[in-house]
Amino acid sequence: MKATTPSHTTYDVVIIGGAIMGASAAWFLSGDPDFDGRILVVDRDLTYETASTMHTNSCMRQQFSGELNVRISQFAADFVKNLPRYMGNDPRVPNLSIHSFGYMYLADTADGAEVLRESQRVQENAGAATQLMTPDQIKAAYPFYALDDIVLGSINLVDEGFWDATAVFDWFRKSARERGVEYIENEVVAITKNAAGTDVQSVTLKSGEVVSCGQLLNASGPRAARTARMAGIDIPVEPRKRFSWIFAAETPLDRDLPLTIDPSGVHVRENGGGTYQCGGHSQIDPAVAFDDFTMDHSLWQDHIWPILATRIPQFEAIKVTSEWAGHYAYNTFDHNAILGPHSHVENFYFINGFSGHGLQQSPAMGRGISEVMVHGHYKTLDLSQFHFDRIPAGRKIVEKAII
Repeated sequence: MKATTPSHTTYDVVIIGGAIMGASAAWFLSGDPDFDGRILVVDRDLTYETASTMHTNSCMRQQFSGELNVRISQFAADFVKNLPRYMGNDPRVPNLSIHSFGYMYLADTADGAEVLRESQRVQENAGAATQLMTPDQIKAAYPFYALDDIVLGSINLVDEGFWDATAVFDWFRKSARERGVEYIENEVVAITKNAAGTDVQSVTLKSGEVVSCGQLLNASGPRAARTARMAGIDIPVEPRKRFSWIFAAETPLDRDLPLTIDPSGVHVRENGGGTYQCGGHSQIDPAVAFDDFTMDHSLWQDHIWPILATRIPQFEAIKVTSEWAGHYAYNTFDHNAILGPHSHVENFYFINGFSGHGLQQSPAMGRGISEVMVHGHYKTLDLSQFHFDRIPAGRKIVEKAII
């Protein structure tokens, strides 16, 4: 039976949002030997049925334009492949791997090709195994593509592909609970600050309880801006709808399909057993209501499928077996994370705005935010360039490789 009310009236840390980011932060916080406090995680729905975490491609890549994003995913790859070790060699924790079919970025213009070249240099400097491929090289390795319009491609077949995100999410929560982290199904409806506005003092739950807290972490995904506004803070994060389809091919491909990013933005990957997963969004891409998960059925017929069938002619004969809509927590400022402390409300922390690449970033981001909250600085990977203060300063860190 799910708990809905907190066991205590005071917590050292309250985390608003228990999906992958909140779960990672709670796990790393509770495992820090220098932290000995109470943690409360509050989520509206502990089934996470509509959470972005449950609507993901469950893929990992190192093909980013920013070096720090590359290194963040490299830590994620190590974390996934060594999950039992990170979980204290608990014999219950499964051994996981990454199905490294890679990401295939395709460019159909000279400008697009130059972006791939620039990004590949960044990735190579960070130790990633990204390779540039001419159309002839792509055709030789993956003969099912139609490439008449393609100028250049890039792919990385090392630690880049599908992983079992659900298993990691489950173990973040299970292990954190065993360490004493408390989860409740409820909703924060108000945040109270001190008279100077420099410190969060408490949160009010929908059920009426007022809970005092030493630190507050905003991990509320697409609702991040709504949570921040309760504390008088504005952040540029909004829900953007993203559509996914699973389909079976009448004639399956004879080898793994990399997660292929067509120049149109439509993407498709191997799903196993002759099935594939495809994603995309409408050309008009507005913010949507938090509860809007309605499918746009015309999008598949009029836009997505024609692009798929043009790029991979074997996908002219396919059958959709499943479809859903999910939300990106989209950072409209620069498509990168908003992390760390607020510049004025000193005990209000962010782990928000991942714009579609949050799942693979969750291990490094959870570790990083826990370090800052406990120690006041980063002890491993310095993530300070993602801090909130860049936003009022207009200091963008643009990530070009957003899908």
